[in-house]
Amino acid sequence: MKRNKVALSGVALLGLGGILLAGCASGDGGSSDGGNGAGDAIVTTNGTEPQNPLIPTNTNEVGGGKILDSIFSGLISYNADGSVENEVAESITVDSPTQLTVKIKEGLTFTDGEEVTADNFIKAWNYGAALDNQQLSSYFFEDIEGFSWDENVEELSGLQQVDDYTFTITLNKPATDFAQRLGYSAFYPLPDVAFEDMEAFGESPIGNGPYKLASEDAWVHDEGISLVVNEDYEGPREPQNDGLDIRFYASQDAAYADLLSGELDVLDQIPEAALETYQDELGDNWVNQPAAIFQSFTIPEYLPHFEGEEGVLRRQAISMAINRKEITEVIFQGTRTPASDFTSPVIDGWSEELEGAEVLEYNPERAQELWAEADAISPWEGSFQIAYNSDGGHQGWVDAVTNSIAGTLGIDASGAPYPDFAGLREQVTNRTITTAFRTGWQADYPGLYNFLGPLYATNAGSNDGDYSNPEFDDLLSQGISSADPAEANELFQQAQEILLQDLPATPLWYSNVTGGWADTVDNVEFGWNSVPLHYNITKG
Repeated sequence: MKRNKVALSGVALLGLGGILLAGCASGDGGSSDGGNGAGDAIVTTNGTEPQNPLIPTNTNEVGGGKILDSIFSGLISYNADGSVENEVAESITVDSPTQLTVKIKEGLTFTDGEEVTADNFIKAWNYGAALDNQQLSSYFFEDIEGFSWDENVEELSGLQQVDDYTFTITLNKPATDFAQRLGYSAFYPLPDVAFEDMEAFGESPIGNGPYKLASEDAWVHDEGISLVVNEDYEGPREPQNDGLDIRFYASQDAAYADLLSGELDVLDQIPEAALETYQDELGDNWVNQPAAIFQSFTIPEYLPHFEGEEGVLRRQAISMAINRKEITEVIFQGTRTPASDFTSPVIDGWSEELEGAEVLEYNPERAQELWAEADAISPWEGSFQIAYNSDGGHQGWVDAVTNSIAGTLGIDASGAPYPDFAGLREQVTNRTITTAFRTGWQADYPGLYNFLGPLYATNAGSNDGDYSNPEFDDLLSQGISSADPAEANELFQQAQEILLQDLPATPLWYSNVTGGWADTVDNVEFGWNSVPLHYNITKG
């Protein structure tokens, strides 16, 4: 069978086309001395308390993901512009549309000294895929032969070890972007010690990435986590500083105040209250560039009045009652763009001409008509609320959105604040939340499918509203199986047109990354997914 060698270096994979977003280099152009730990200080940056212990297959939120991406290395890594290069992989060969061969580099180790082998990947992926382990990212293994949603499978038949440094991946159907996914945290390897006590391991994980925990108790819950350089790391993300002090803030305003006072080096989100002033206050030390981030809120179908036909009518009415243009201009000072779909304009294949996209436009008259049609099925009772985490700087836009809904539909609508992100996500994950809630997506890898499959496919790990539509699933499956990138993107757009009818989530806007840094650091660069490339930052 013909073998297609995939060079994982600075190119998009498997014919998916070039990545549109180029990272924006920032800072004063200070040079690096090179070498592990070349910087002369610890870089302080903001973060949020992770929802769960730091287990790669059970982390699907930004707070935990930022830490995991620093302490683990996958087969590939993503550059600032979304292109990929080998990290642990020596090569990834696509033998057929359903068969890949992975060869990893020899001599790489975890920070406890264990060598990284093919078995570390296979065991980690099997653990993540097993239903009994209840991992949030199990969906990412759905395409591997042997995976099942109906019964627990401890070992995926599609993962076979060839030798210590080589394994094969057999897919149950073609997935044209599968190799491109392999830099996401769900696909990280785990050392043998992890399987002795996974929960304890998650509190003090041992990785193979550019950084490691400063000590066994480096993670102080609700305060922060301290990372130092992994002196044994060999890969493209070589740290140019001594480590990272990731601080968990109760609000973005507090983080910004620390940035201005010199207590924080790098901030990846300017709070709403500072959007009018941050450019003047930070001089040249700021960034405002497109990123692969989509913002929305989700109304679960299990809430009263949101099931069946009535629910569809009410979700459409609420969507058309929101003045997105005014909110993005007034609240966000032009750092957001009203959404016209469920993905991101920086991803190849994006389209703003989807049938049904008018449901995302402000239309008070039509919103009122739809609400009245829903009332004819079952008269509205109660109030409408959107839950949000107070530590993320969301109150302003939530208040603006609910005020727009209340003023248009003549109902009681308001925000429902939670103290922190972890607390909100716990209720969302456990399906105990009794209101609509803030959602969004920061892409795991630069592909349209990543904005659709993990969030809206039946049983997907980040499908917070438990949405299920067989027609949508079928189009998604056809798209990811197509070897023709143009055909695949067309099928993904058809799938989105179903989403625009059902509104499993209510799209709001696309986000720019608006961040800043202090004069204490140089070489600050934000990547395609809005996260700073912490390993490149120099200090001193």
